[in-house]
Amino acid sequence: MCGRFTLTVDPSELQDAFSEFTFPDQFSPRFNIAPTQPILVIPNDAKNKADFFLWGLIPSWAKDPSIANKLINARGETIAEKPSFRGGFKYKRCLIIADGFYEWKAQPGVKTKTPYFIHMKDRKPFAFAGLWDEWHSPDGGSVRTCTIITTEPNELMSTLHNRMPVILNQKDYADWLDAAPRTPDSLLHLIKSFPADKMSAYPVSTMVNAPGNDRAELVVPVQ
Repeated sequence: MCGRFTLTVDPSELQDAFSEFTFPDQFSPRFNIAPTQPILVIPNDAKNKADFFLWGLIPSWAKDPSIANKLINARGETIAEKPSFRGGFKYKRCLIIADGFYEWKAQPGVKTKTPYFIHMKDRKPFAFAGLWDEWHSPDGGSVRTCTIITTEPNELMSTLHNRMPVILNQKDYADWLDAAPRTPDSLLHLIKSFPADKMSAYPVSTMVNAPGNDRAELVVPVQ
C-alpha cells in the first residue's frame, strides 16, 4: 500500500519537472502527507492544471463520506472491476505529485516496524497514478477526492513490503490524463512497478509514525 508520502520541492522546481502543467504559486513543503489531507493532483479534465484534492476517494454515488478512509489506495489488479474504482478508471484519472514516500518494514522478532523513505535516485519529483471523483453532499457542498493505485513491488520494494504505488513514466502522463473515456485494455499496461534501478531507500526515524509530525528531520537517514 501507500499510506504516507512527501512533497518538499518548491513550486519553481516542480514547474521545471512538470513543464506542461501549471501549479499553485505557493505551497508549503510537506514531509509527512497522510490520508484525508489535501494533496496536489492533476486531474484529466483537459486543463493541465494542478489543484488540491483530499486523499481518500469518495465515489460520487457514496452515501457516507467516511468511505474515504477505506479508499486511500486502489489495487491495480482489480480497478477495472471494483465498483468503487471502475468508473474512475474509465473516466477520471489523475497524477498525484510527490517526491518520496514511506513504507514500513517488519523485522523478525522486532515488534515495531522500521520506516523507510523511498525516493528517486536523482531526487526529482514524480507522479503516482491515481483516480479522482467529485462528491456532492446533501447540503449542496462538494469535495474532490482521490486514491493512489498500487501494484506488485519491484526488486527494491519487495524487500520492504508486498505492494508499491504505481509511479508513471513521464512519457505516459498524456496517455493517463486523456480526457476521453478509456477501456481497461488501453490502460492496464501502465499499471506496473517502476524500475528499481531508478529508486533508492533508507531507514528513517519512527517520528514519521505520527501524522502530526511534519518536518525535515523525518527524511534524515538513521542507522
